[in-house]
Order: sequence, then structure tokens, then C-alpha cells
Amino acid sequence: MSVQENLTINEKKVLLALEALGSAAPERLEEKSELQVDAAMQAAFMLEEKGLVSVSEKVLEHYSLTKEGEEYTKNGLPERQIIDSLKVPTSLEELRNHFSPQMVGIATGWLVKKGWAKVENGVMVPSGKAYAGKDEETLAAFTGKAKTLEELGSDERTIKDLLKRKLVIKHEEKFRTVSITDAGNALAAQGLVLEEEIAQLTPDLLKSGNWKEKKFRPYRLDITPKSLYGAKIHPYRRLIEQMRQIFLEMGFTEIKGGIIQSSFWNFDALFQPQDHPARDMQDTFHLGSTCQLPAEYFEKVAAMHERGGEIDSCGWGGIWDRELAERNVLRTHTTAVTVKYLADHPKPPVKAFCIDRAYRRETIDPTHTPEFEQLEGVVMDKDMSFADLLGLLAEFYHRIGFEEVRFRPGYFPYTEPSVEPEVYVDGLGWVELGGAGVFRKEVTEPLGIKEPVLAWGLGVSRLAMLKLGLKDLRLLYQSDIDWLRKSEVCRT
Repeated sequence: MSVQENLTINEKKVLLALEALGSAAPERLEEKSELQVDAAMQAAFMLEEKGLVSVSEKVLEHYSLTKEGEEYTKNGLPERQIIDSLKVPTSLEELRNHFSPQMVGIATGWLVKKGWAKVENGVMVPSGKAYAGKDEETLAAFTGKAKTLEELGSDERTIKDLLKRKLVIKHEEKFRTVSITDAGNALAAQGLVLEEEIAQLTPDLLKSGNWKEKKFRPYRLDITPKSLYGAKIHPYRRLIEQMRQIFLEMGFTEIKGGIIQSSFWNFDALFQPQDHPARDMQDTFHLGSTCQLPAEYFEKVAAMHERGGEIDSCGWGGIWDRELAERNVLRTHTTAVTVKYLADHPKPPVKAFCIDRAYRRETIDPTHTPEFEQLEGVVMDKDMSFADLLGLLAEFYHRIGFEEVRFRPGYFPYTEPSVEPEVYVDGLGWVELGGAGVFRKEVTEPLGIKEPVLAWGLGVSRLAMLKLGLKDLRLLYQSDIDWLRKSEVCRT
């Protein structure tokens, strides 16, 4: 059968339109072929499979200000407002009286990161000249309309920071172009006859006898039959179950906890300072409700924050705010679950893990979502060492399918020493997959825990991207039935 005989009438219409146009956007193709745009593009994709046309796609990214971004563009970023008012060293408490506590919380981290100021014993100390950075220049370049990165004169790192701070929004606009190939031009030059074809013989055609006057589409025996797909568990769920099974086989107990947690268990019990930038609205979903603090722990935790409790620690200084600790949040990590479990089970041995969902105010992109799964674990027993932690994690990654595992030093507020596990992936090199360490005494002492606690938090979604060969995390949550059907049950 010739190529021409294998074309549908819609494919012929599109090919004839492209013979005249050369290349066209979908809207122009719709106009020239006299087909609806969806029908025209469907025919174009079928022609592409036959090598008669090519379909190219270009994604244009442009950015616009959020309401918060508009406010900061007008009044200045929080760190700019504070540094401009900071003529002499000023206590954080005094700054909170002059500015909102939320603004001070946001500004503190950025002031330190930019090198404009430093915090010493609860006092903000300016560090010298605060020159305008790329983020301020980028915000100033907005004039009320969406702009591309080139129009803003910015760079990817700067725009990424602004996206994370929820000051700008990214918009994506897709442009498709359909072009005729040399093979398509050669076929069109032979002359295409637009004659309606009947694909199926119906009872009405038989009764009326009209089938005698119709042209039937040739019946193909060489066409690959439609694939059949059996039922299977979602690839992401299958991976989570595999991880759960590994830890159960290693003798761990699975634990669960509430999605809503108090700031006390989510932050304070983990010795995270109350003015830490992670607590502000940029990272955490704060709720309008509060809860009662555990009477047996909160005074000890407060003392640890203010002066280091009864151990060799200086704490964070300042005055610990009970009301701040009572505020409820959507848990930002499942460590809130494991640390509470430890508080309820302070006597060794403890060997537990939690694999569940956490929530953060992340900008949705190929590698970040506001909801994500995290795998947390703790081991508490006599004579537990840092080497035991490394061996346990290496064993887990080996069982999940990674042959090469290494560890590099890291920093986390509630563990010391701390490491970041990395695995080697062909084509990508070494990839970081979480954080781990030994709980600091500032965490364990107020909870009555006397033995060493090994702890880790692993990113499930990042591991899923590696195991499933994904470049976009969002595919895990989209209804892409074709990807779900074709996903491998096993991937080595």
C-alpha cells in the first residue's frame, strides 16, 4: 500500500495546507485546513509519525509580581527596610516592637545571608555598606506587566530566590509550529485526492445500499495491534511500599502522627531558634489554632533555648515565647512525629521510622511541591555511634538499588555531627538524598533521653525521580494515563 493510500482525509487536508504554508502555528493551520484546531493537530501528530511533517514546541517563561512583591517593590524588601533603619546595634526584641515580628523573622535570615548584618546574643549588628543586590534590581525592573528573564536583565539564581520568597510568579506559554518535511512536499506534489472514506460497514449502510457508492479505507494487516496493559500499583506508591518493607525487614517499627502539629514539637523541641527564617510564612503553613504545651517538657525546653538548660550549652539567648510555641502548623517534616515518639518512649531500645507527607510553602516547579513525602527514622540505644548511623543508611540505599553510597559533612539545627548521604547515578554523578546525624543533647536532655539517638530524614520524591527516571516531579501527581500504563513494574 502506498503512503498516500494510508492517509486519512484530515491528514491530507493538513498536508495540503502545509504545502502552501511551509510551516504554521496551530491557529493558522486550523484556518487553512478548515479543520478544528484539535483535529488539525491530531492529524499533524499522525503525519509526524509517518515522517511527513515535524512538530516543534517552544516554551516561553515570563514572570509577574505577586501582591507581596508589589508591596516590597514599593516599600523595599524587609531586609532593606530594617538595614536602612539600623544605625547602631539593636536587639531583636526592639526591632519586633518597631517592625512586625513576621517582617523581622523574614529579614533576619536574608540580612545574614547577604552579609549586611549579623546576630550576636539576640542583637542585630550592621556589617557595613548594604549595596543593592540583583534581587532588588530585578524587582525594580517590573513595570506592572509580565516580563521574560531577558527583559528583566536578571539571572536564573536571582529569579529562583524571588520565586521561593513568593515575590514573583512564573508563567509558561507554549508555542507549537508544524512544518512540512521534504518527504511531505514530495508526496503532496503527486496530488492528493480528498475523498471521504468509510472506516466501518454499518447496518444503515447495508440496509440503504449506499455502501456500493462509498470508498472504504483499506484494511491493514501490518499495523501493530493496540497494546494491552494490566492493572498495577502506582509507581510512586509501589516505591513507598518498597521503602517501608525494607525498614520493616531491618527490624524497625512504623509510627504515625498528626498532620497538624504544634510549633513546639515541629520546631522548639528540636532546638530550632524561634527567630529561625524557616518558621516564617515563606516556609511554613501557619494555622489560626493553638494547642496546650506538654507540661512535663515545655519548661525544660524553654530553659534550654534561653540559657542551655543544665548542660554545657549557652542556648540561643533571649526570652522563649510560649505563645509562639503554642501555634499550630502543618508539619514541615515528619521529625515532629519521631521526636514526640522518643519523648513518649525515653527508655532504650527504640528503633522506629515514619514515612508520610509533609507541607511547606514551596514554589511548584520540576523539583518542588508544597506537599511531599519524607522518610524519617530514629535509633536510640546504649553505645550507639556515628558509624552505626552510616552503616544503617548505606544498607538501606544498597537495598533500594544504589551500589555506590558516600557521605559528606552537613549542618542541621538539631544534629551534631551531621551528614548528607549521596548516591551515584549514571549520567548525573553524585546526588544528595537527605540529611542525617546524631541528635544534640539540647534536643534529648529536656525530653529525659539519656542515650544517643541516631536520626535521619530522606527525601522520598527525589529518590522516586531517580528510580523512575523522571525529570519533573509533578508527573507523580498528574493523571498521565500513558505514563502510568507504560511504567515498569521493576526498574534496575
